[in-house]
Amino acid sequence: MDIRHLTGHVEYHEGWDLQRRTHEGVRAEDLADTVFFLEHESVYTAGARTHRDEYPTDGTEVVKVDRGGKITWHGPGQIVAYPIIKLAKPFDVVEYVRTLEQAVMDVCAAFGVETMRVEGRSGVWVAADSPDVPNPRLERKVCAIGARVAKGVTMHGLALNCDADLAAFDHIVPCGIPAEDADVTSLTAEAGRRVTVDEVRPLLEAALIERLSPLLARDSAPAEAVAASA
Repeated sequence: MDIRHLTGHVEYHEGWDLQRRTHEGVRAEDLADTVFFLEHESVYTAGARTHRDEYPTDGTEVVKVDRGGKITWHGPGQIVAYPIIKLAKPFDVVEYVRTLEQAVMDVCAAFGVETMRVEGRSGVWVAADSPDVPNPRLERKVCAIGARVAKGVTMHGLALNCDADLAAFDHIVPCGIPAEDADVTSLTAEAGRRVTVDEVRPLLEAALIERLSPLLARDSAPAEAVAASA
């Protein structure tokens, strides 16, 4: 498995083009299974199921993408992982998404943040506070997941909030979930201390290698991680 850490803040279209080129190479078996880790420049992206009333209220541009899920935000302070891997047949897209979720849950646990899945919703969540505590918080999503599998090869992936400015989510209906129903959070908000992308990177890399390896169509030992400028 080829591990690629991109440096700087990657413009979304640049990252998307890189995914597509790599996807074709992995499909043809000209390239090894690859996982990209990066931070994006601030951007809103919308999956096919996004409704217009979930778009930003201030008219900010939204990039329409070919993944599952609805609208979300990417930007500094959020680590994004794009696994581009060939799945073993018969492949199960739901199992793949659950595998991504479990890798993130492993990482959150390392920071003392207890997480869960929510029935009918993808991603990784923190449970609602007890109504007995002052200012109880709703269920809140710490990681969004939007995947695509084409010709047995995955694209897109996950976005885990580390120390991101969560105000960016205030202008949309993130993942199509109204504010009165659920909220968005970060590892920093939940751990009670600043948790940076650089701190999370090696843990997320290790968790994804461990969890994804059983799903691969071919033996793919992890290669040495490579950093590349974006």
